Parts: sequence; C-alpha cells; structure tokens
Amino acid sequence: MGSVEWGSEIAEAYDATSAAMFAPAAVDPVVDVLAELAGGGAALELAVGTGRIALPLVARGVPVHGIELSSAMVEQLRAKPGASSIGVTVGDMTTSRVAGAFTLVYLVFNTIMNVTTQAEQVAVFVNAAAHLEPGGCFVVEVVVPQVRRLPPGEIGRVFEMHPDHVGIETFDDLVGQVSWSMHWMAVDGRLVRHAAPYRYVWPSELDLMAQLAGLRLRDRWSGWDRRPFTSDSTTQVAVFEKLS
Repeated sequence: MGSVEWGSEIAEAYDATSAAMFAPAAVDPVVDVLAELAGGGAALELAVGTGRIALPLVARGVPVHGIELSSAMVEQLRAKPGASSIGVTVGDMTTSRVAGAFTLVYLVFNTIMNVTTQAEQVAVFVNAAAHLEPGGCFVVEVVVPQVRRLPPGEIGRVFEMHPDHVGIETFDDLVGQVSWSMHWMAVDGRLVRHAAPYRYVWPSELDLMAQLAGLRLRDRWSGWDRRPFTSDSTTQVAVFEKLS
C-alpha cells in the first residue's frame, strides 16, 4: 500500500482538527526533549507536516530540515511566519535523502504508522540512520497498539467521541498489522471526512527495526515527560542511538 499521503482537503483542515496538539502544553515538552537531544547540532524531521514541532524547535535555536510526502502540507507550512528558515524536501521518508549529517532525526505523532508495510517501516529506520552522525539519536513517538480494547467479537472501536470529531479504528489485518482510522470532523461549518490505512507496530518490533539499521535503544518513556514505560503504557517515546 505504501505511505499514506494527505491531500489538500486534509492539509487545509489539519491545524484546526489537531488544535489540542498545537497548544503549548502539548508542544513544549516535545521541543524540550528534542532540543536537548539535538545538543547544539541540526535536526531532521521526518513527516514535517505543517510545522507543529519544527517551527518552535527552530525558535529554540535548533536548525531543522524536514522531509514531507504531501506537497499540500508543505504549502500550509510555507504560509506560516518563520517557515522560511526550515528547509523542506518533498518526498517519501523511506527513501528521500538530505545533504549533510544530523545529531537528531525525529518522527512524532504516530506518523511511523503512515508507512503501511513492515519492510517500508524498516526503510524509515535505515534512512534515519543514514542521516545521523555517530552517537546521534532517532526519536519515534507512537501509540502502543490497543488491540486488547476491542470488545469480544468486534473488529473496531470508537477512540474519539466529541461534538466536532468522531474517530473509529478497525483492525482489518491482524497478520499484516494494518488498521483503518476513520475520522468525521466539523471544520468551519463543514464536515471533513478522512479515512486511511495505518500499520501499527509493537515496541519490541521497533527495537528490532533499529537493530537492522545499526541503532540501539537508549531510552523508552511513556511520554515526553519521561515517565517510565510499562506494560500498561498506551503511548511511547523511543530514543534510538546510532552506534557508529
């Protein structure tokens, strides 16, 4: 199936439908961790989107380059103040290369799941490692699959239920680990619908992907506040370090 690419309708509504994720309470802890891991070097964001993290990270003094598959998302980024300081390569994060080396590569907000096959997810890790300096870090933020939350006999569940947003996920392929995420969102008086496949990935699977790419797990937390990761955690922030 390849990587999920978001068109203009979703790109234009993205910031509005993800407004809570743009709030300082959501953004600042992410930027705090990433700025520390960058350690004075440059950062590469895979799936930079509309700049939710890249723009405040640049404001902290970290040079950022982004790779983004959707030209419509890049168009939204380019319209924002400060975006001219961010270099953007339009392309697939499984293969697109950027000149130079980075102390930090990061992929946040579950976007590893936009890559819908295991082989291509491994390619993301390989590509991230190719951009890193020795000792540099690749950071992945992604949910822990919630298959156990399914009612017996059901293939899907409602994960979001608000007046302006209803979200349903179905687990359609348990072997390929492919689910569909479907959203109905009210934006500026109109209904926006988005549905796409995603490939969920287990923590131990991420670790193996890292090993194949010459990376090793340095830290895994339940969130950006660095709470310990446990078997009850529903999200993870994994920090992988390049060996050489």
